[in-house]
Amino acid sequence: MTDNASFCVLAHEGVLAVRGADAATFLQGQLTCNLKYLDADNAGYGARCTPKGRMLSSFRIVPHGDEYLLAMASELVEAQLADLKKYAVFSKSTLADASAEWTRFGLLDPDGVLSALGLALPAETNRMVCQDGRIAIRLPDGRAELWVATGDAAATEALLAEHATRTELSTWLLAQVRAGIGQVFGQTRELFIPQMINLQAFDGVSFKKGCYTGQEIVARMQYLGKLKRHLHRLEGATDQPPAPGTEIFSPVHPTSVGEVVLAATVGSRTELLAVLQEDAVADGRLYLAAPEGQPLTRLDLPYTPDHQREIQR
Repeated sequence: MTDNASFCVLAHEGVLAVRGADAATFLQGQLTCNLKYLDADNAGYGARCTPKGRMLSSFRIVPHGDEYLLAMASELVEAQLADLKKYAVFSKSTLADASAEWTRFGLLDPDGVLSALGLALPAETNRMVCQDGRIAIRLPDGRAELWVATGDAAATEALLAEHATRTELSTWLLAQVRAGIGQVFGQTRELFIPQMINLQAFDGVSFKKGCYTGQEIVARMQYLGKLKRHLHRLEGATDQPPAPGTEIFSPVHPTSVGEVVLAATVGSRTELLAVLQEDAVADGRLYLAAPEGQPLTRLDLPYTPDHQREIQR
């Protein structure tokens, strides 16, 4: 067994598939990311927005043959599928809920495990390798996802168990919080624009590819710098993680100053990502769920968004 390696099933997410000759052209006008950077060796992040730039979903997007696979929170798949079908009627592309076709594993300290499976995954973020029907994808903090056809899931899980410890989904989500990777869930649908969860820092937003739904608002926020709410990492003394969308309060304002994006527990404490108003962050007095709720302490994110780099894609 590889030291410190662990894995879990990413059962909280589903997969939406867009297939056909026009799949790339169709999605290019719908999504925030630039599909020209995606190929057999490179996956990515992206989002789909309302005309007002609010995210309906965020996802990992994986090119696979003549299809694109979008892994997102399970509760978002049905609505996104129905909505996208309305726009695909004049396109040579088809859409389907492919959640049952794939089983996805999250791997922590993954390199020894992947090597044992015969998968040589490059270290660079978003690089991927496909071999023997398995897809391995590198995440920004060094973790990896492993995608397999559901029919091969049991055999793959048995192999993983020979080289890594099975862990809970909460361990994976804690690593995601610590990596500062935000995500849209059902409770936060249409709540955030992409920059509020730093999607642009992970190349999930293109500012050069041209029009897509919500592009005008998203671009204006990037170039004019008017965004007053940003992603922050926090911790508090509670052993129950708050749900996405849980409000955060500060005496700076009479109403809430932000919402939880993602949370996970470690022992008797919870770490979380939240989108917060900057004046409340500067004040420092932040409380979970109520004006007199659990106090929260701000932690550093492991990266600093780079505006000049972000606008090059």
